[in-house]
Amino acid sequence: MTISTNTILYEKRDGVGYITLNRPDSMNALNRELSAGLREALAEVRDDPEVILGVLIGAGGRAFSAGMDLKERAALDAQGERQALDPRGSGSFVDMGVYKPLIAAIDGFCVAGGLEVSLQCDIRIATKKSEFGLPEPRWSILAGYGLHNLNRMIPLGESLYMQLTGSRINSDRAYNIGLIQDVVEDREQLIERVDKVAGEIKLCAPLAVQAIKQIVYQGRNLPVEYSQKLAIPISERVSGTEDSIEGPKAFSEKRKPEWKMR
Repeated sequence: MTISTNTILYEKRDGVGYITLNRPDSMNALNRELSAGLREALAEVRDDPEVILGVLIGAGGRAFSAGMDLKERAALDAQGERQALDPRGSGSFVDMGVYKPLIAAIDGFCVAGGLEVSLQCDIRIATKKSEFGLPEPRWSILAGYGLHNLNRMIPLGESLYMQLTGSRINSDRAYNIGLIQDVVEDREQLIERVDKVAGEIKLCAPLAVQAIKQIVYQGRNLPVEYSQKLAIPISERVSGTEDSIEGPKAFSEKRKPEWKMR
């Protein structure tokens, strides 16, 4: 697979699609080129039957991503070419139909649009030095995905503190409020931990995992009774697969399941 930009690197290995945000000199800031490449890579993760999940990481070790490229934004403003849509692209990863699990491997600054990219992943693991924030109001900009979803993931007071002050929080605080799921010492341990979590995901039936993500995201803003109704056809689809027979059979035979994804 070829991504049409050098600002995104993509590698498929052992059922995992590794997506690297590759603008280290700009702290992986999200310009239009990188954003378009990111969506291409996510589409590859979504559409490749050999890929079970995706991992997003930033190049360079200074940042996962520092958010929107404000230099590009200022240049567009000066030319009178302000884009109607944020350069991060319209819609979320789920809107793209990416129901395969996504892990954000965070090493360094994860702020503004970079934080919003990580929020669209399902699991976030960070190094000790990492920092998180939504500083957009300091530049008279409103956040996008984070403005509407951060308060659904962490306590309201914590979300408002980050958004009304534009302040950054460290990885320990991010872990304590549930923003990230694990903190490790350095980048080497980050890769090890992410690969271990990816391995745990791959133990599960891929179609079941995708169904869980679809039900959770589509139903999280609905009353429980409506979410349960929404889940019925998705659950029936999974229960009618060969893998739903293989799972109990493998358990009874005390062996590892062989998932066929059908």
